[in-house]
Amino acid sequence: MMVTKLRLITQHVMFFALTYGGRFGIRFGHSLPCFSCPYVSGCGGSCYLMALQGNWWGLQMSTTDMMTAMGLESLAHLGIFILLVILLNKFWCGWICPFGVVQDWLTYLRRRLAIHEAQFRWLTRDRLKTVKWILLAYLLIVPLLIAHAGGHYDLHLPFCRSICPAKPLMPLFVGNVRHLALDFTNAVTLLFTILSVTIAGGMLVGMFFKERFFCLFCPMLVLIHIFRKISPVRFEKNVDGCIGCGNCQRMCPMDIRAVHEQKTDKNVLSVDCLLCMNCTEACPGDEVLSIRFFKWRLFASSRNYVARRFAQRQRLS
Repeated sequence: MMVTKLRLITQHVMFFALTYGGRFGIRFGHSLPCFSCPYVSGCGGSCYLMALQGNWWGLQMSTTDMMTAMGLESLAHLGIFILLVILLNKFWCGWICPFGVVQDWLTYLRRRLAIHEAQFRWLTRDRLKTVKWILLAYLLIVPLLIAHAGGHYDLHLPFCRSICPAKPLMPLFVGNVRHLALDFTNAVTLLFTILSVTIAGGMLVGMFFKERFFCLFCPMLVLIHIFRKISPVRFEKNVDGCIGCGNCQRMCPMDIRAVHEQKTDKNVLSVDCLLCMNCTEACPGDEVLSIRFFKWRLFASSRNYVARRFAQRQRLS
């Protein structure tokens, strides 16, 4: 089975498990390293970013006794998150994330409509990719500041309530349109819902015209990348075998140049990499690119593999 087909099957199985699993008793907890939105009623598990913000804010607001209990809960969430990240690394992004699947659906639709993908200058791409670091700081710092300043309760989940496009978009898959409406309860809720709907609309357009557009800004990528050195999952390059064809760069949904340009270091897992394996599938060099788990090779580039893919596409066309 081709890696692309295996990834598509895995993505769709996990989309239904994480979006609808709770309705069938499937519970993956609240520490998932992917955008499985907790605003989706009956979801099978929820994104760790909500637990991170909520636990961080709650620790600042609680009494001593409550802080002890919440501290243990926060450590449990963090521990599970780290364990999951260590186990699968960026596979969470390229193979499991439900919001990533939605982005891939939009890309498929655009291609079926024969609409060309939007292209950014390299300088623009590099600037956009820094936003994810700003958003990570935002979701960590704002709850801390608000807790000490005694601010409005809605501010304890600043990323989820005002920025994350999954909040208004993912509930649509269970027929919930409530998060597309403006909330006039007070000035804070109104401002947050205006921001949420506006950003979601902008992201929806961006995700249609640019493959994995939201992933450029995703703070979860940063959190996962922090633990890359202790994960047994490795993405490596045999720099001596590279012929410089550039297929890896052309096939990358995140427009990563580092794999193509790397000439010395065998480790090419960058912060923006999704481990989708598109580059490894497209590389014509035998074992030039490889994905490993500890010492075991999960998949490696191959001239014969590329030839089989090309032949298969010729038959389908």
